[in-house]
Amino acid sequence: MQDRAKMNKKGFALGDILPIALTLVVAGIGVAYGLNVMGDVKSDMTTDSVEYNATADAITGVAKLPEKFPLIVTVVVAAILIGILTRYLLVKYS
Repeated sequence: MQDRAKMNKKGFALGDILPIALTLVVAGIGVAYGLNVMGDVKSDMTTDSVEYNATADAITGVAKLPEKFPLIVTVVVAAILIGILTRYLLVKYS
């Protein structure tokens, strides 16, 4: 009985896909909106001022996060598949 409790807590399950996908969608929208606002703020600054350069650096830094989304999605899908396989193999061979 204790082994079953441990088995149910291992890895991701198929039902975890939707909440994770929605989290990534909301994160993507938030980052895109934030970049839009930062671009608007940058356009209000005097060119080549400290504020303008700081805003440009901030935009460059924040823009690196969406570049990582494909890697994040790949890792999440792999974790879910490993979790499903682990559960299947533990049930089948226990």
